[in-house]
Amino acid sequence: MPQRPRSGEPRRGRPERRGGSRRPARRTGSDPAAPGSMVGTELVLDIGAVAHGGSCVARTEGRVVFVRHTLPGERVRARVTDGTRTSRFLRADAVEVLDASPERRTPACPWSGPGRCGGCDWQHTSAAYGRELKTAVVAEQLRRLAGIDWTGDVEAVPGDEDGLRWRTRVELATGPDGRAGFRAHRSHDVVPVEDCVISVPQVRATGIFTERFEAGITGVDVAVSSDGSATAVLLPHRGEVPGVLESVTAGGTSLDFEVSARGFWQVHPGAAPTFVDEVLRQLAPRPGERVLDLYCGVGLFTRFLAERVGHSGAVLGIEGDERAVSDAQAALREVPQARIERSDVRRAEPLVERHLGGAADLVVLDPPRTGAGREVVQQIARLRPRAVAYVACDPSALARDLAYAADEGYALTSLRAFDAFPMTHHVECIAILVPAERG
Repeated sequence: MPQRPRSGEPRRGRPERRGGSRRPARRTGSDPAAPGSMVGTELVLDIGAVAHGGSCVARTEGRVVFVRHTLPGERVRARVTDGTRTSRFLRADAVEVLDASPERRTPACPWSGPGRCGGCDWQHTSAAYGRELKTAVVAEQLRRLAGIDWTGDVEAVPGDEDGLRWRTRVELATGPDGRAGFRAHRSHDVVPVEDCVISVPQVRATGIFTERFEAGITGVDVAVSSDGSATAVLLPHRGEVPGVLESVTAGGTSLDFEVSARGFWQVHPGAAPTFVDEVLRQLAPRPGERVLDLYCGVGLFTRFLAERVGHSGAVLGIEGDERAVSDAQAALREVPQARIERSDVRRAEPLVERHLGGAADLVVLDPPRTGAGREVVQQIARLRPRAVAYVACDPSALARDLAYAADEGYALTSLRAFDAFPMTHHVECIAILVPAERG
């Protein structure tokens, strides 16, 4: 379950750095001076359905326009941010709302909006309506890419308070004036802020939003542990990165993990226990079973699964990121039935042969945003597990991989979606697959 680009997106799968180097400010997309560029052009648009990625869909002269800072049913004046007169589609920001949705509200964050912090997509509505938008996106992606009619709802994660004050880890970059901030949407520009209203109060209490950092400091990460203590790491960091203690209670068991302050951990306090509970409930691991945990990150699922299969079972976690592997190996040092290997997941079969005897009763699959892909899905199917738990942070990649799984004889039996990143377009899904003859 374990992240992503500087615009405040949550970190998934293997840790990735955002804002770790000072690069010249530039806008991605079309060059405004390029021949035929439409950047800066203003259009009056009627806003249609929500789209995957935090925008809504409008049309002009037969072309699709993906418009940020809007809600379905609104009429807005939008300014094009990317595209030319020959582009298949345009991107735009709503700079004036002419006819507002009844779901629109004043953003809790004064730094959200066109040209400002790019971390939140839905500050201009409630967390509850944001979940309705995410539900529509998940359903549309599953229907379009996998032919699956999903009738569920995106669920709030325990501890949600209308989408605010939940984020326990933030990554900021520093601007030319030495102030820390977040990237603007699809940009390297740094937007200084005085607070981040989706982060827990301890982040602001560190003083990172008011401090002026010296030349050479390109960014700062802050991690708040389960006990509420905050650790700040200046970038570039030299030497050993501090560890942060994280505690998780799930499936009737409480376990502690020491995770690097720059490593991966779920940023919503309710996410890790919710996801582990769901995976354990659905897979129902039995003593003596063999389990494969692909893209295992810091070993969260690996360790809980090892508790369930006991000393007569075996759990193999495979992860490609060096820092995550180090954290996972430390967490599992005294759990002999579990083993963590650093490897490309696509080359996991020799490791499965060596440590699990070439078979697996259960598989947990928790890839980064790009998904697992056909090769990995085929590799899993060859093991013929009795059940697979796919933990996904991108509904489009999930839907594609579910279609691949169907080709390999695995059917979807359960899918729940969770709002682990309120105020953003991100959504976490847990899908359960079994051999089709049992589905």
